[in-house]
Amino acid sequence: MFCPPVLRWLSVVVTAVAVGLSTQSHAQQPSSPESNGAQILNSAAERIEQHRKGDLVVRVVDREGRPVSGAKVAVKQMRHAFLFGCNIYKWGKFDDPKLQEAYNDRFAEVFNYATVAFYWPRYEPERGQPNHKYAHDVVAWLRERNITPKGHPLAWNYREPDWLPEDSDEIYKLQLARIADCVKEFRGEIGVWDVVNEATHFEREKFAKAAPRLTATWNKVGRIEFAKACFEQARAANPEATLLINDYRMDEAYQHKVIERLVDENGKPLYDVIGLQSHMHTGAWTTQRAWEVCERYARYGAPLHFTEMTILSGQRGWREDDDPRDWPTTDEGEARQAREVEQLYTLLFSHPAVEAITWWDFCDYHAWKKAPAGFLRKDMSPKPSYQTLRRLIKNDWWTDTEGVTNADGALKVRGFLGDYRIRVTAADGAVKKVPAKLSAGKPTVVKIVL
Repeated sequence: MFCPPVLRWLSVVVTAVAVGLSTQSHAQQPSSPESNGAQILNSAAERIEQHRKGDLVVRVVDREGRPVSGAKVAVKQMRHAFLFGCNIYKWGKFDDPKLQEAYNDRFAEVFNYATVAFYWPRYEPERGQPNHKYAHDVVAWLRERNITPKGHPLAWNYREPDWLPEDSDEIYKLQLARIADCVKEFRGEIGVWDVVNEATHFEREKFAKAAPRLTATWNKVGRIEFAKACFEQARAANPEATLLINDYRMDEAYQHKVIERLVDENGKPLYDVIGLQSHMHTGAWTTQRAWEVCERYARYGAPLHFTEMTILSGQRGWREDDDPRDWPTTDEGEARQAREVEQLYTLLFSHPAVEAITWWDFCDYHAWKKAPAGFLRKDMSPKPSYQTLRRLIKNDWWTDTEGVTNADGALKVRGFLGDYRIRVTAADGAVKKVPAKLSAGKPTVVKIVL
């Protein structure tokens, strides 16, 4: 799914050129934001065809190497190359086994990517006793279903373990040791990590009060010095891992304070992927804004992951965590959420720099800030947005086709990038099944000998 870090770095120029061409294709856009956004969205299908699909050629020959014409070929997609994800924080958390089963089944039905929780206070409530077992159980379940796991986050000062000492130097050592421990523990199981979360404004008052010792340590070490050390530690623990920097700030501050400075002595980025949060509690982003965010960060040549996407299906706005009021989903809100999900997913899927979209949270049951943001209601019944996303991922953007080989023993298919299963049936009834991976670039040629 992911290239090794060195290859990713070498591909920066290629990615930048591709994004530059995409930007040029929209250089002459209407002046008003509304018409500009409409034009961008209307051209999404063209970009999806260009960037998310590839050519597959199935060649069928006999044992002597002669073309087999008239062979029936079934080409069935098994998985997307693009990462459609969600956090999976309620796995194993339901008292009712029927609710848990519905949650698990509906998750696996749509997603191929999942965020697993590694929040320090809850992950290691007692010093030296991290809860690796639960994370291993979640990851094992995901990998059995061919769902890529991602660990989130390794370093974040939103809260801190109660047992942290007062000494900043010791806290710094403990933070780096935690990163090494987690990444090494899950090497071979988790290959993607949100290493540092929300570094741009880490010193804000809310976090300083909630995690005073950890925030003070970060302040003492320095914003970028702290982040660099975390990335270096993660890279040493697993050189093959894909490492993300992640933030909620989508303005120039994230660029100038973090992205442009989080580099080694040669100017090479320490991150592999730029993570972009998009919690839209007050209303979904316009097409224009979403596109501008993509273009703003695509210029750095690294893949973009929309790591935390939220659109509400009830009253919009923000509430404090301790607000006792109910926050219900509504029929009107669910219809609106479904429309906005289709529009934003279509737009982001069409942008060549975007590699992943992760939703936040999957269900309304114990959702973040109790907001009605889930694809599922509290009883695990699917909202219209779930059905919409399932249709997009498994129907509109999915390849499942059949054909017959020509006189040259070949069948050509244009399909969405990802993993496939090819089934060939000859005239005499002989059957052969083979896996295949459809990648971007030159046509993928699969030779099958009957």
